[in-house]
Amino acid sequence: MEIMEAKELVIKAGIELLNEGLIVRTWGNISCRVSDTQFVITPSGIAYEDLTPEKIVLVNVADCTYDGDVKPSSEKGIHAACYSLRPEVNFVIHTHQVNASIVSALGLDINNISGEDKDVIGDNVPIAAYGLPGTGKLKKGVIAAITRSDSKAAIMAHHGAVCMGTSYEDAKDVASRLEDVCEKYVLAKYNELTGSIGEKLADINDFVVGKYAKKALSAPEFPACKSERDGSVFNISLVDGDGAVTRIDIETGNVIAGDGCEESIELHRAVYKKREDVNFIYHSKNEYAVAASKLGKTMKPLLDDFAQLCGPTVRHAAYNPNDTLKTSKKVVKKLKGRNAVLLDNNGALCVASNEFDAGAVEIVMDKGCKTYIGAKMFERFKPINPIETRLMRIIYLKKYSKQAGK
Repeated sequence: MEIMEAKELVIKAGIELLNEGLIVRTWGNISCRVSDTQFVITPSGIAYEDLTPEKIVLVNVADCTYDGDVKPSSEKGIHAACYSLRPEVNFVIHTHQVNASIVSALGLDINNISGEDKDVIGDNVPIAAYGLPGTGKLKKGVIAAITRSDSKAAIMAHHGAVCMGTSYEDAKDVASRLEDVCEKYVLAKYNELTGSIGEKLADINDFVVGKYAKKALSAPEFPACKSERDGSVFNISLVDGDGAVTRIDIETGNVIAGDGCEESIELHRAVYKKREDVNFIYHSKNEYAVAASKLGKTMKPLLDDFAQLCGPTVRHAAYNPNDTLKTSKKVVKKLKGRNAVLLDNNGALCVASNEFDAGAVEIVMDKGCKTYIGAKMFERFKPINPIETRLMRIIYLKKYSKQAGK
């Protein structure tokens, strides 16, 4: 394939995969073979919507060298290995897709795939041993996984998936089918444990909460609100409301305009007062976040993007809208050094320097909670090493602050 044609195909793939939810934000990476010796790949840290042919990097299969000032994805070595080990492969997609992420935390191969799924992917999906993102250890694990299997997909422990195809359409079909295969795999375990037929993954929530919540949490439920700092005030509104905004003075807590979100005002105000780095707060009551919040436990990272964006752990705290001053302080304390906190019975509070980044935290938090619930059901709860989670968090924050300063 001509280099320019391959670059344009990678850009097209990024937009389509983004629209289908198989990739999100700048996460994951995409490549296309142009010859036996070279491939093109997405760059590091650039949104798929902003890609141009000049930003797609030509890389050598043999040693991952490249020309120019644009840095290719840090996972270029995994793509090179796929092309080297699989001569029939012409397109590779590395995703952080949600259902595959659940399975990535379990450390188990998926076997006995059948029907149309088997026709597209193969009869199994191997799990690759864990390695920190962008490292030789991660690449080594992927090589071992795709060497011991003829599957077109491999799941990377605590990380995501790599999907290969003879063409872009083939690789995209593999990624899409992999989500279905992983969902069926999790539901089969639920069916085995309960004798009930689960129709969707959310069916596992009540089972896990019923089994692992040692005691009912006393924190009352309250509506989810989002807010944004605006100088010395903040604007707050219901997440699922009519858009009506209440304007609050951060220092005094006085209502300047509007009414509503009474239960959440003091909680958001306390965060803004203590955290000068926070300019946007989003309260997620996604069904998996709510289920995780009912367990009353600190969440340890099962996924590396969770460690990077949310924190080395995510603690839990009881917020009571009938005792806002005291319980707000507890939430803020548990949020220290982190971008998310579980609110007992009420999902997760996600914070960041702007709305875009808070949305990223929410996405990763919700995926992390879904993975957490799945791992609890399988009783295969093995978090990433605490030293590695802290290292990832530090590296991510330093790298992100440099990008933001450009």
